[in-house]
Amino acid sequence: MGRLFLGIDVSTTGAKALLVDEKGTVVAAATTPLTLSTPRPLWSEQDPHEWWSGVTRSIQAALAQARVGGGDVAAVGLTGQMHGLVLLDDDQRVLRPAILWNDQRTGVQCDEIRARMGGRARLVQVTGNDALTGFTAPKILWVRENEPDVYARARRVLLPKDYVRLRLTGEAAMDKADGSGTLLFDLAARDWSAEVLRALDIPRAWLPPTHEGPEVTGAITAAAAAATGLREGTPVMAGGGDQAAGAVGAGAIAPGVVSLTLGTSGVVFATTDAALVEPEGRLHAFCHAVPGKWHLMGVTLSAAGSLQWYRDTLAPGESFEALVAEAASAPAGSEGLIFLPYLSGERTPYPDPLARGAFVGLTVRHRRAHLTRAVLEGVAFSMKDCMGLFAQAGLASVKQVRVAGGGARSALWREILASVLGAELVTVNSTEGAAYGAALLAGVGASARKDVASACGAAIARIIGRCIPR
Repeated sequence: MGRLFLGIDVSTTGAKALLVDEKGTVVAAATTPLTLSTPRPLWSEQDPHEWWSGVTRSIQAALAQARVGGGDVAAVGLTGQMHGLVLLDDDQRVLRPAILWNDQRTGVQCDEIRARMGGRARLVQVTGNDALTGFTAPKILWVRENEPDVYARARRVLLPKDYVRLRLTGEAAMDKADGSGTLLFDLAARDWSAEVLRALDIPRAWLPPTHEGPEVTGAITAAAAAATGLREGTPVMAGGGDQAAGAVGAGAIAPGVVSLTLGTSGVVFATTDAALVEPEGRLHAFCHAVPGKWHLMGVTLSAAGSLQWYRDTLAPGESFEALVAEAASAPAGSEGLIFLPYLSGERTPYPDPLARGAFVGLTVRHRRAHLTRAVLEGVAFSMKDCMGLFAQAGLASVKQVRVAGGGARSALWREILASVLGAELVTVNSTEGAAYGAALLAGVGASARKDVASACGAAIARIIGRCIPR
């Protein structure tokens, strides 16, 4: 079979292990579900120990599925949910449940960060981003102000996938793409910002070294080998946050090609050759997992999540396929019915954790098909709101949109998106998303390809679907 590369994805819903060969063919995949905790309104947490146990089970299952041993895996790449806060003590023990990307408790701390930085404009200039409740920095301040006993014992800050890295290698490290999503980065310098750390009074010693996506960050320890079945000494690459790694997995690594993900949240992702920012900070500006590249990103928090809420609440027992097929019978525009998908607050372009969803314009003529179509259309227009900010940040025109995620399996939803965005939408032969991108980055780091562009060119070469705007 030749050398294999392992992509590990620590998402909000599951710990995934994906084995890919040197040609980019997926050999095996396994996912272990993860538990989400919401102990109070606006809170969202997970137990980092469950990430580790889920990752070990998924790796073992993928190796068994492929009928290979750990020695066949040449390198490991990591990806996962961004912005989460994992606090460790001196002995690298977890101090409290991780606070996740979709946690909304830190509105007061976001205001405090702007004030400490002398205003939003300076914060955006340095980090590329406004202070939003999902980011890591306001979570650190929240713990300092609300859990002082925990904060007093803290000695290390990690992101979710990097806790798994620590368990795999014994090394604390982070990739630059994920690091730039903490609100503690100097975007142009691609490393921690001394100015931000000083303003927020966060010790530099708490933060790990950062690396480009294909760089080696450590090797599998004897203990991790025993737990996972991997070979001791196998190199572990930096990888990338889930959106950057997902863009690698879709081949969205050059300006003009936009990645659009219709997962629980909806994301539009555009690669840039320089550290561009949207002046008001309404777009995220992060480092890419591709060395020397950056990206702009817009996020609507409830994309396919809106459809899931709608199905679970108003049509329990119905399949998504049946609901969407019914929606095709409703006319475009849903006869004036509008759905606002702000079920979890919003990030782009309305950074408001208290924004709320709504159906607007209901009449006695509307049936379930209209409601379902309105949900699909509302999400599409929210994605258009995100993409509309690209030009204001100095991005050249969009040539192609590569769409992925669970919602992208719907032909009707893809057609609606193409028409609303006014852009060609394509699906490609790569469908495994962030884990696939992490595996490609592992391959580059292990010299299977000379760089990320050649890895993507070899593995992601075939368009399998196309939607043209109507």
